[in-house]
Formats: sequence, C-alpha cells, structure tokens
Amino acid sequence: MRRVASLAPALLLLLAGCSPGDAPDRPGGAAGRERPPAEVAGVPTAAGTHRLKLDAGGVNKREYRLRVPPQLADRRWRDGRPAEPLPLVVAMHGGAANAERMERISGLDETADREGVLVAYPEGWLMSWNAGFCCGPAKLAKTDDIGFITELVGRLTDAGLADPDRVYATGFSNGAAMAYRLACEAPGTFAAIGAVSAAMAMPRCDPAPTSVLVMHGTRDGNVPYDGGGRIDWNDPRSFPPVSHAVDYWRKENGLPPLGRTLEVGDGPDCRTTGRGGAGTEVALCRIEGGGHAWPEGAHNTLWTFFEDHPRRD
Repeated sequence: MRRVASLAPALLLLLAGCSPGDAPDRPGGAAGRERPPAEVAGVPTAAGTHRLKLDAGGVNKREYRLRVPPQLADRRWRDGRPAEPLPLVVAMHGGAANAERMERISGLDETADREGVLVAYPEGWLMSWNAGFCCGPAKLAKTDDIGFITELVGRLTDAGLADPDRVYATGFSNGAAMAYRLACEAPGTFAAIGAVSAAMAMPRCDPAPTSVLVMHGTRDGNVPYDGGGRIDWNDPRSFPPVSHAVDYWRKENGLPPLGRTLEVGDGPDCRTTGRGGAGTEVALCRIEGGGHAWPEGAHNTLWTFFEDHPRRD
C-alpha cells in the first residue's frame, strides 16, 4: 500500500498532462497551430529551391525555379493556406543564359531567405525572351512569354502563397527587357519592376501606374548607356538610350525629372523623381564605369526599392 501511495502524485501529474485542456497538436507544430501542407496547388512549401513546370506560354510545359524562404512554413496557416501571403519577385535571366544562372548571380536567394520573399526564376524559350523587338529564338517563334509569366504569378497568388499587391519583376539584359514588356502588356500585375542592363524597345505600351528602377553601367558594350549598337542579330535598329525608358515611365506616371538621391543603403548612385500621387516612383542607378553585368549588391538595391512600393489601389 505504501508503494501505491507513493506513485499516486506522479500518476495525477501524468493524467493532468493529458487533460482535455491540452489538445494534441494539429498536423504540425505547437498545440492548436496548423502545420503547413507539403504543397499548395502543386507548389512545395518546404524551404529551398524547387524546379517546377507549368502549362503556359504556348510551347508545351514551361519551367521555373522557385525559391521558398523558411518564413513561409514558420508563419500561421489557416485552412491549408498562410494567413499572410509573401511578396513575390520574378527574376528573368539574360539571353543565352538560364534560370539556374540567374539564381546564382543575382543574390536574390539571400534576399528571399533574409526577408521572407518568394523568388521565381522562369526559364526563357531556348535561353531567350520575346521582349518586343528583342531577342533571339523566343522573338522569332513569337513565344507567349507574357502568358507564361502571368500564369506563373497567378498560380502563386491564387494559391494564397504570394500577395497580389506585392508582386515585382526584375531581370538582366534580355530578361530586363522582358520586365519592361510585362509592365507594358500585363498592367496591374506588377507593383514595380527593376531593369538591369536593358533598353526599352517594343512596339507598344499600355501600362498601369508602375514604379520603375533602372540600373545600367555607363560602359555597357552590349546595350550602350547612351543608345546605339544593334537590337538583335536580325534587327539592325539601334538600342534607345537609358534616358528613353526613364523619361517614358516618368511621364507615364506623371512624375517630375530625376532630382534627389534615392537612399538605397550602400548601393550605387541613384537618383529619383520622388513619389507621385499614386505612390509610384521612377529611379535611375547609374553604375559609373560598369559594363554589361549584374552589379554587385543589386539584389539589396532592388529589394529596398520593391519593399517600399507595394501596389496602392
């Protein structure tokens, strides 16, 4: 009897620990907290880079890489969706390159993991984008890259993973020209774009209010800062100067000429128009002596600008 009596307090504590007040965890994590599913609408939720496919763009399945930050799984989930969706950056590679290279050189994985941002790296058609007057196989095949990218964005926003008011596009060279085209022909999809080492050369543009950041080296031999060169191997027309894109977006957004310095931390020398009535802004980062290359630290400059420019209806 003495032995049974000595076990009674421990038994009471054990039973108390299994009381109805302490419900078992819902699938994953703390009591009462919903664990994220392995995937949502075919999109994995685990942190890291995933290779995915999409039926879009008119050329069978299109591929893209998606960087998922650890913050996605860490946040609160409700009914199989995050209670608060993440920002999304679509980053497009240059001509004769691919999504893996863009992921490697851009530094945007670091931004994704640090800031809690989804980053999609789509694959161009035969290493190129149909960005208006340029470039390569995608232009010749008249690939529907607008359809591909907007379908990609829609997949992530419809799944509740990406915030439709915080969707941004950037790219390098041919990929940056594609960012210009997306702003022109998919109005309202992107709150802001960032164009690195590209000219804006396309037959038409019918945009919604969009914030634009332009980054360009003054010694770019492929896409000259002051215009010139050749748009494509089968198009003898010259690239327009960087000022053409800056002035176009400035006037389209009803903004004054570039004036004050844009504060972007330790980044390059950037000048801005300031904000307009719709909250939009146009800025130019002139990379003195820079060539046709992705600038060091560009990912930080881009995210500083993007984060400050969500879509405002």
